[in-house]
Amino acid sequence: MVIVIDAQSAERHNAVLRDMHRERRKVFVDALKWRLPLTADGLEIDQFDTDQATYLVCVDPETGDHLSSVRLLPSLAGHVLGDIFDGLCDGGAPRAADVWEISRFCTSPSLTRERAKWARRRVTVAMLEYALLNDIRMFSCVISLSWLPTFLAPGWRCEPLGGPQNHEGDMIGAFGIHVTPAVLQLYRLNYDVPEPVLTLANRRAA
Repeated sequence: MVIVIDAQSAERHNAVLRDMHRERRKVFVDALKWRLPLTADGLEIDQFDTDQATYLVCVDPETGDHLSSVRLLPSLAGHVLGDIFDGLCDGGAPRAADVWEISRFCTSPSLTRERAKWARRRVTVAMLEYALLNDIRMFSCVISLSWLPTFLAPGWRCEPLGGPQNHEGDMIGAFGIHVTPAVLQLYRLNYDVPEPVLTLANRRAA
């Protein structure tokens, strides 16, 4: 099950959010050694985890535990690419009402390989469904080039927004991901997720 959590529903899903931020610390700080701020109780929460953020979270249908998640940010508000890595983009990061950013894609490190794949696929399909439900034309993101072949393999319509650059010993780049119904159908086929993950009830409030 993938749930949508935004400012209006955050209090109702507080336990899931805490679980997500705890898992983010395990992945990005403990495992990948990113230098990110932590709260006093060990949660990975940064300056972009604001009321503007929307989270798509795949939870265990029986326990409600976090399995995988992603953060979506409108490009007209503060976001990682525009505020920190703007120089990765030729001419600056794209900012428009129909361009949103993907960041903090996180899967619980405690999952088996197959369970992790199952959860990630549903979050990816949920991203595309959410975009089409909310008139999002393109996602922007910052990617380590070492992950690029894996990232592109399922069939994203993806374009570089500028040349790659070295960041703390890692080559990274900014990319735009075009969202269309055809891309969603391709992912449904490639990921074996034939049924909708989200519903019209999850449309973001205007």
